[in-house]
Formats: sequence, structure tokens, C-alpha cells
Amino acid sequence: MVPYKRIGITVKSGLLDKEETVRAVMTILESLGAEMLFDAERCDDLSCAQGATYYHSEEDIDLLIVLGGDGTILRSVRQLETYTVPLVSINRGTVGFLAELEFGEIDEQLPKLLRGEGVIDERKLLRVAAYHGDQLLVEGVALNEAVIAQGTIARLVDLRTTVNGEPLTTFHSDGLIISTPTGSTAYSLSAGGPIVHPSLDAMILTPINPHSFSQKPVVMRADAHMVIEVMKRKRTYKDMEVVLTLDGQIYVPMQPGDIVEVTQDERCVKFLRKKKDMFFGTLREKLKWGERLES
Repeated sequence: MVPYKRIGITVKSGLLDKEETVRAVMTILESLGAEMLFDAERCDDLSCAQGATYYHSEEDIDLLIVLGGDGTILRSVRQLETYTVPLVSINRGTVGFLAELEFGEIDEQLPKLLRGEGVIDERKLLRVAAYHGDQLLVEGVALNEAVIAQGTIARLVDLRTTVNGEPLTTFHSDGLIISTPTGSTAYSLSAGGPIVHPSLDAMILTPINPHSFSQKPVVMRADAHMVIEVMKRKRTYKDMEVVLTLDGQIYVPMQPGDIVEVTQDERCVKFLRKKKDMFFGTLREKLKWGERLES
């Protein structure tokens, strides 16, 4: 018996071979006798999905198949509400670090996962809220990271940071990345942050191009309560432009005095995977981790 009977399908909007990709997945699901429900916003232009049933919430499906790259996965996670439905991701992007399957292996591997041969990998989320005085600017979750950084003008920002009510430091840098272990291999890694195994309960603070050699990335407990204040600095030209972004998809302008609070969300994202731990293999394969450069 297939444990996942009602399967949702969402896809990257601008995928060039979108029709062929979705049709290939549909063929596999049909052979398993699964019921297919589609993302109305992103599948309504597909001839293979004409007359199909659409899902409206996680209650309608047992599993969500995500066709695209990391951006599509992050978008799909952001649109979930209860996080009770597992995701199985098929890479149709570039690196696809978060994806579980490459498109060329779906004929063999996707039926195995849908028959119950996979495992559930739970990933922690950040809960982020930004305030302008008493006004809530934004509240949401991030699977990878929250970033507070200067905008279009390349000038340093001052970000006063406290952890559990205790002053940490004022970061004088291009910005600050607060990431989950999942996000440690994303923007944080590019900014010099550490690689943290996703099974660990942790948060990573990574300053972007800090002006002080003493301000290094910090790994802390996942239950930390972080408060970051955008400090006002004297300018002779114009005030700095500062923005808060969540997983590179939510964009909120910030002003001096605005506050960002970061905690760990109580919920987890569930990914359906082939094996319990493929993290190091993914590092080697997709980040070319540990490979020697040819001279």
C-alpha cells in the first residue's frame, strides 16, 4: 500500500521544459495509482493538468512534490501553514542543494520514496519579526536565513545585537546573517560562516564583511532569543538604506531604531529523503567540497 495517496505538485513558474517535467512525474504517479492535486497558480497553464484537481491547503494532500531549484523549495516552504505535510524535491534548477532527487533518477527513486522506503528529515525554522516602534513590519519564517544588510549604497551599518537580554556586540559591517544549520551552506557560507550539520539545534550569526577582525561568526543555542537594532549613524551624504530579507524572498526596508527579533520556530519542515543522512555526500557532490583545484 502506498502511504502517500494524495500528492500535490508544484513547479517553478519559469521552468523552460515545465510541461515535459510535470508530465514525467505524472506518469510515475499514475502507475502507482496516486491521486494528483496541482498548484493552481503555477500549473494552470499546463495542458497536462487541464481539468485536474487543485489543492488549497495542506489538509488536501499527504505529500508535496516540488519541481525546481532551491528558490522553488524555499517558496514552497514559505507558503506552508501547518508544516505537517512532507516535501520531496526534484531538482530542476542549478545547484539544487536542498533537492533530494535529480530529474534523471526519478523513474527509479521516486516510486521507492512513495512506497514508504524513504525517511523523514526534519529541518528547523527561524521565526522572525521586525518592528518600527510598536508597529509590526513583518513576521514570518525562514528555512535558510534572515539577513539585515545595507541596500543599494555600499556603506557599513551598525547593528546592535543582544542574546537573551545580554549585550553581544554592535556589528559594524555590510550586514548580518542569522541562519539555521540548513542555511549554513547558503549565504552564510559565502560570507565566511561555518558549515553546521543540519541535525544540530543551533543558530549561526555571520557578519558580512565586518570592519573589525575580532567580529567573527558565532554559533549559539537554537533556543536563543536575538534582538538586533538598526543603529543611526551620522551621515554627510544621506541616510543608509537597510533591508531585512527572509530566505531571499521577503524584502522589508528598515529604518534607524527598527528592531528585528529572531527565535526558533516551534515547527519543522519535513523532507522525504532516500537516506537518513546524505549531508556530507551532498557537500562533496554539489559544493565540490574537499576537491583539489587542478593547476
